[in-house]
Amino acid sequence: MSIVDLHTHSTASDGQYPPAELVALAKERGIEVLALTDHDNIDGLDQAVEAGTRLGVRVIRGVELSADDHLNLHILGYGFPAAAPGLREMIVELKQGRGRRKYKIRDYLRAQGVEVDLALVEAYAEGGVIGRPHFAQALIEQGYVGSRREAFDRYLDTPEFQKFDRGKPSAEKCIRTIKAAGGKVSLAHPYQIVLSEDGDKNLEALIERLAGYGLDALECFYPKHSPEQQACYLGLAERFGLGVTGGSDFHGEKNKPDHPLATWNLDVSWLTNSQ
Repeated sequence: MSIVDLHTHSTASDGQYPPAELVALAKERGIEVLALTDHDNIDGLDQAVEAGTRLGVRVIRGVELSADDHLNLHILGYGFPAAAPGLREMIVELKQGRGRRKYKIRDYLRAQGVEVDLALVEAYAEGGVIGRPHFAQALIEQGYVGSRREAFDRYLDTPEFQKFDRGKPSAEKCIRTIKAAGGKVSLAHPYQIVLSEDGDKNLEALIERLAGYGLDALECFYPKHSPEQQACYLGLAERFGLGVTGGSDFHGEKNKPDHPLATWNLDVSWLTNSQ
């Protein structure tokens, strides 16, 4: 058993802290195994691994990929080598797509009567991959909304926005690419995935399908999971022979104040022994 947080973000995507500072925070928190899982980006991993070696924290190379099968279906990749064959090429394509996406989001918001300052969005990204949280910060700064939650509820996570925001890879492609690169795969925060009305039954079918592609684990422990949800996900992991992961989805106090670094006590030997 180890004290772990297997879902965190740095300034390489939309997190508040640079990778080395994130590892230092994890050390202070008592975390023994930390995974850096930036959105569509692996640029911060070398810095995180180096800091982990220096500070005595086991850093797992990770990434979080968004899949197009369902809204909020996110795939966590773990433990792939630095070279990450195939995955690195996918990341390049995704980063290029995100580069174009910022203009599309700007134009989408403009059509809603909101003129966002793209230079401000880029400044918030601090050279990392631009995402919706950076637009949310700009919307707050420009006075269009009063909070990050309001920015998402009114503009950045509506059904209209989701119809517009397409072009992501399939879950099958995400999983098979990570596996081919030598990594392990977990399904992130199952409660967020938007399925049809019979959610529990369809989630079970989805996990069975993903397991067929090579899914290794399920993120059963997450700050927003209710006790009932957690029990459900643990049961599904057992049913399909999957490992159990847990993560905070930490982005920093400014970006996600209700997601502090977590200290889940889990057996992750299935993951660390592969490295």
